[in-house]
Amino acid sequence: MKTATVSVLKNELDTATHEELIVLCVRLAKFKKENKELLTYLLYHTTNEDGYIAEVQQEIKNAFAAMNTTSVYYIKKSTRKILRDTKKYIRYSGKKETEVALLLYFCKELKEIHPSVLQNRTLQNLFQRQLAMIQKAMSTLHEDLQYDYQQLLDALY
Repeated sequence: MKTATVSVLKNELDTATHEELIVLCVRLAKFKKENKELLTYLLYHTTNEDGYIAEVQQEIKNAFAAMNTTSVYYIKKSTRKILRDTKKYIRYSGKKETEVALLLYFCKELKEIHPSVLQNRTLQNLFQRQLAMIQKAMSTLHEDLQYDYQQLLDALY
């Protein structure tokens, strides 16, 4: 089966009734957890982005607190999982301000891990890549926000 393009799907959804759209959305949400998460974001969190950021930050904090730090292997594995989840939440929002706030928080939590992540080359490179991504995302924001986030970024160095 060949997958339809987004524009073809959009045209088809334009012709659907309200009830048909509800049925399609519910059916889509049944298949993947990510679809449910995206639908939850779109329905409940788009109007309160600050609350969404705080909720995701709490989830990041809990994941770092539950991390097994007995071995560098477990630290790397857990860190990659937390980063993957963080990027997923950033993708749901699609806003650069949310991206900067969540990546800054991720880097802050990563830096506070004991033993230090800066002693491991792989984790150090991961940390540096995230700082570069923060810089890139910050360059698209308003100057006042750039200044505020730059101060938080400077505290990470």
